[in-house]
Amino acid sequence: MAYLGVYFFRLETPWADSLKEKRSAVTPVVERLRSRFPVSVARLEGQNRHDWEVIGVTTIAQDPLWVRETLDRVARFLIGGAVPVRELRREVLELSPQADEPASREG
Repeated sequence: MAYLGVYFFRLETPWADSLKEKRSAVTPVVERLRSRFPVSVARLEGQNRHDWEVIGVTTIAQDPLWVRETLDRVARFLIGGAVPVRELRREVLELSPQADEPASREG
């Protein structure tokens, strides 16, 4: 069994007058998340808006508690940061491999 955790956050940048100014605030946040936590991060919406951007954070593991705790740590990190954040949605999905299909082996 595997558990996939997904968290969506909206980073608010009302002070930014340009996309370049917004990127200078958002990019370090994304890079810090990738370096500090075992997560994948994607910029999902608002790339062409200077006042906000939605990012998605994901992680996968066998332990649902670990997934939830990791996403909670990410949320605390973001909420305590310099860029105002609005939490949009969090889900932890239970995934199971198909029993009737052989697992693929690459490599």
